[in-house]
Amino acid sequence: MTDRELELLRERALTALTTARRRTTLLTTCVDTPDLTAQHSPLMSPLVWDLAHIGNQEELWLLRAVAGREAMRPEIDGLYDAFEHPRAARPSLPLLPPVEARNYAAEVRGRALDVLERTPFAGDRLTDAGFAFGMIAQHEQQHDETMLITHQLRKGPVALTAPDPAPAPPFTGPAEVLVPAGPFTMGTSTEPWALDNERPGHERLLPAFYLDTTPVTNGAYQAFIEDGGYTDERWWTPEGWDHIRRNSVSAPLFWRREAGQWLRRRFGVTEPVPADEPVVHVCWYEADAYARWAGRRLPTEAEWEKAARHDPATGRSRRYPWGDADPAPEHANLGQRHLRPAPAGSYPEGESPYGVRQLIGDVWEWTASDFAPYPGFTAFPYREYSEVFFGPEYKVLRGGSFAVDPVACRGTFRNWDYPIRRQIFSGFRTARSAGDGAV
Repeated sequence: MTDRELELLRERALTALTTARRRTTLLTTCVDTPDLTAQHSPLMSPLVWDLAHIGNQEELWLLRAVAGREAMRPEIDGLYDAFEHPRAARPSLPLLPPVEARNYAAEVRGRALDVLERTPFAGDRLTDAGFAFGMIAQHEQQHDETMLITHQLRKGPVALTAPDPAPAPPFTGPAEVLVPAGPFTMGTSTEPWALDNERPGHERLLPAFYLDTTPVTNGAYQAFIEDGGYTDERWWTPEGWDHIRRNSVSAPLFWRREAGQWLRRRFGVTEPVPADEPVVHVCWYEADAYARWAGRRLPTEAEWEKAARHDPATGRSRRYPWGDADPAPEHANLGQRHLRPAPAGSYPEGESPYGVRQLIGDVWEWTASDFAPYPGFTAFPYREYSEVFFGPEYKVLRGGSFAVDPVACRGTFRNWDYPIRRQIFSGFRTARSAGDGAV
């Protein structure tokens, strides 16, 4: 590695860490102390837990694992171990108060930047190409997205603002595109900051299929509701039907019907549901039921990735739908730049070689696939990031959302959650096999 390459890697790591901390600061200073320490939903941690957990993970990996330093506060490790205490129980723990949590995270960061300057980015898998620093930046951004979800769940005004996405003309392109049969490379063995579940790259052979050009919109989803979609058992799996009946689910989370129109609550503001935006805050069961109602299905994870990454002209898999360049504002709605999805059909410069739009950003997209390891998977650097979640209990989501930072979003990036989860910024698009009749 040349001195210039090493300098560029350090700059990338520094930028990623600084960007994440700036966002963490925004999300934890826009509310008063009672809102920081309160639990706004049993599904989420108190914001102050996330803040100290971010600092603790940074200490564990950058100060202890990379630099070999002594623990700063070993007595708090258990408090901020996500596997030791479920979210619903965290408010009862003796958590660091907000000022102390901020000071701890800041002190860790100061020491971590010193480690960044001194660490050779070679010779060790944890530090090769700055992996540990990229892993920690991604971890912080993932918790920033979690904290943004908590802000959406909070009652009352939310002191977060962002400009709306640029208006877009109604999308007039084809409703679906054909992805021909053939092989493609799924996953990666070369992306330096890719996490263990994205590895290794391997060849997949898929039959031909059609995929929606854009995510399913609120307007399209309203048609499903108005056609009795939530009251017709035909469209639901047995587990999904049981779930919506027991929990009285009849529309996406945060929606309500009033005076003949659909309204939604978005970061403390009630507004009409915009028909042209991708639907968000639907669970896997809802996405699957809509697809069945429409005579279609959810795409598999492999189908989603082929549509997003495969370039039929060269036969190679790109980092992103638009190519190998890092995301820019013209490519995708990422990084909390906006607090809502952009209209369906936005970002033509971000479309894939097959002509599919908004595969990155806007809304996480549910797929039909269970979360499972790739052939040759090896847990690194710890089993608890991916391996303990493999199994049919979790469904895979792809593509990121408006709440995801580019450092934590790639064409190979995999997210997963229970099929009942709706508080996440989740939407979907549908697919059909090429042998099916046109819909």
